[in-house]
Amino acid sequence: MNFILALENAFTANKNPENTFAMAKYMKNNFPFFGIKTEERRRIFKEIWKENKEEVSANARAIALDLYSKNEREFHYCAIEILIKELKGNYKKEDIQLIEKLITTNSWWDSVDTIAKYILGEYLLEFPLETKKTIERFSKSDNMWLHRSAILFQLGYKQKTNVDFLFSECLNHAHSKAFFIQKAIGWALREYAKSNPEAVKEFVKTNTLKPLSTKEALKNMC
Repeated sequence: MNFILALENAFTANKNPENTFAMAKYMKNNFPFFGIKTEERRRIFKEIWKENKEEVSANARAIALDLYSKNEREFHYCAIEILIKELKGNYKKEDIQLIEKLITTNSWWDSVDTIAKYILGEYLLEFPLETKKTIERFSKSDNMWLHRSAILFQLGYKQKTNVDFLFSECLNHAHSKAFFIQKAIGWALREYAKSNPEAVKEFVKTNTLKPLSTKEALKNMC
């Protein structure tokens, strides 16, 4: 594909060895980097995207999967950004398979959180009848990142938040020893507290959460 080849060439040409070590270290050395910082990476990416707009729009899913199969983390970020833009309002019911693959591949908080909020969350707004089945399956899986996504997918829903889903997912994983799950519970509750602080206060008061979850949930409250 012209788009992917052009992107590979541009990222290779703009590789910054001085940044690669620090960027990889920040992500616990889970992924190699070209060392291109976000602003510059997006500038390069958007220029090439604009030049290949028709190709990307017609093949967004395939291009995203191809980018996600590559080693460097910058490619993964581009894949996610393509899907956020190209699929919004155009999801297919079977896209949940693609979404699950992205969540469980090259998984770390930076990718998973963005996918949970802007892709999984949007998909379930378009297919609300799929929410119960999808979130229950994610929650019962053995994959921590699917658990985190089930907790976080309503970030940004505000008044549209299904409180039953939110609170039940927090309780389903309330005893998890995983840092990323405890943090996710607190974050999800803190975000909903912006719309309904009293409900969150009451939930935290009447249920047993890990100290980190409680701290995060109540962080911005008086």
